[in-house]
Amino acid sequence: MAKRAKARIILVKMVSTAGTGYFFPRAKPRLAPKLAMMKHDPKVNKHVLFTEEKMK
Repeated sequence: MAKRAKARIILVKMVSTAGTGYFFPRAKPRLAPKLAMMKHDPKVNKHVLFTEEKMK
């Protein structure tokens, strides 16, 4: 039996850098560079930087 191919799209967890523990899942291509984006964090009620981490 042949090995199965890896998925081209993976799920990552976007975590707030404000230290609140707030996160949201995001799909990205496997070969894309790491994501970082400014989004609203409802726990501190501000726009903060969200960075990518692996989903467990």
